[in-house]
Amino acid sequence: MKLTSKLMGAAAGLALLTGAQSAVAEAHLTEITVAYFLEWPMPFQFAKVNGTYDEAMGVTVNWVSFDTGTAMSAAMASGDVQISVSQGIPPFVVAASAGQDIQVVDVAVSYADNDNCVVAENREIDASTAADLAGSKVAVPLGTAAHYGFLRQMDHFGVDVASLEVVDMSPADGAAALAQGQVDMACGWGGALRRMLEHGNVLLTGDEKTALGILVFDATTVSADFAAEEGELLSKFLAVTAEANAVWNAGGADAQAMIPVIAADSGMDVAATAETMATFVFPSVEDQLGAAWLGGNAATFMKGVADVFVESGSIDGALDSYEGAVNVGPLTAANEM
Repeated sequence: MKLTSKLMGAAAGLALLTGAQSAVAEAHLTEITVAYFLEWPMPFQFAKVNGTYDEAMGVTVNWVSFDTGTAMSAAMASGDVQISVSQGIPPFVVAASAGQDIQVVDVAVSYADNDNCVVAENREIDASTAADLAGSKVAVPLGTAAHYGFLRQMDHFGVDVASLEVVDMSPADGAAALAQGQVDMACGWGGALRRMLEHGNVLLTGDEKTALGILVFDATTVSADFAAEEGELLSKFLAVTAEANAVWNAGGADAQAMIPVIAADSGMDVAATAETMATFVFPSVEDQLGAAWLGGNAATFMKGVADVFVESGSIDGALDSYEGAVNVGPLTAANEM
């Protein structure tokens, strides 16, 4: 990437300096609000903590944490949030299918091993006995990546979702319910998933899900109006994110020095942060713009997610195509900064 930012020494905080700076007068806005998840550690948080986004964009960036991607969609619809980082594709698809004019502008993270459903250990159910789940009570954050994965797994195992009592719960609440024996299975991600695994087991590993075509990735998403009106500002945001990802992907001492900062911002301890991030993949900008991601497959995958939701009765209908919900313009421009 043609980014001019450089790394300072780890002892000096490894602060990122970005040459893609602008005066407030050049932007239509003086501040923006960005949504993100706690207990979901990512490289962008290092730049967040160090104020790199504010410096590069020339505006004040307000950060607000959310529990689910569906809440992010609602906040973007109301105009309270301009950018959502790491929104799950399923909640994005739900909103887009309902007519909300939102767009994917960046692949935030791929994480097949960090989004799953966990069966309570006292049920003693594994992949070979998944049919025994019939009649169980399951905590699922509806309209999210975890919901999509749950539906696909139940279909794979031949478990009729109508035979289950599905309760809409955030991952954190689902983890607590599983620990207290109030549900037989819970689905979620991040820190909540780690807590779930203390009380049960998964039916399929990340590799097994991927082999079945159950992909799991999040995107940076925006309203179409914001992308159209503040394209340069958005590109600068994506450029900072890409730089942070590049530092992490390069590994070594610089990447390791990022972990304590990210951990503190995520509300996690250092060990849990390192373990979680080890299961994450942050695609390069070049890869994101290729056919495997935003250059083709992402829209096809969204259509598949929508069709699964329609078939399960979770949404009323799907779009004919989701190509219009993918906007590579801002990321392409970021690649030239």
